[in-house]
Amino acid sequence: MSEVRYDHDFNLNEWFIVVSLLVGILAVLWLPRRFDKKTTGLYLICGAFIGFFFDHTLSVLPVSYYVINDSSRFEVMDFFSDVMYAPYSYIFFYLYDFIRIKPRHSLLYILVWAFVSAGIERLSVIVGIFHYRHGYNLYYSFVIYLMVLSLWVTLYHVLKHYGNKRF
Repeated sequence: MSEVRYDHDFNLNEWFIVVSLLVGILAVLWLPRRFDKKTTGLYLICGAFIGFFFDHTLSVLPVSYYVINDSSRFEVMDFFSDVMYAPYSYIFFYLYDFIRIKPRHSLLYILVWAFVSAGIERLSVIVGIFHYRHGYNLYYSFVIYLMVLSLWVTLYHVLKHYGNKRF
């Protein structure tokens, strides 16, 4: 299959990624420490891993439901677009802990974050980070957000309960 190319220039979609990544990193650095280094690292890795996993599962052949950034080939900015999820996953866990969300209110928290995530993805489509193909749309992403955020809440409670204990 031939390469799909939308753009050749460094423009709005790349600037959006750079600014989002910088804002996310600054937010993580600005927030008071809430977790130990291992837990902080895990929460950051959660976002980057999920970004890599879903973007490179859904955007490559044989499915290729969307193209990321300017080209169907993997480029440097694609890497940064996946890494930019890391600070936001940390903020998800940070706020969950800071607000002290009770398990019975977790669904509401997950729904709010799923809608925020879908809104940010919609903005990402507008600026040219995602180019949907083959019938893919934001509703599919919304379901993915619900699943991922639910897993994250479960992970949070497992870590909170077991901490550094061995299983």
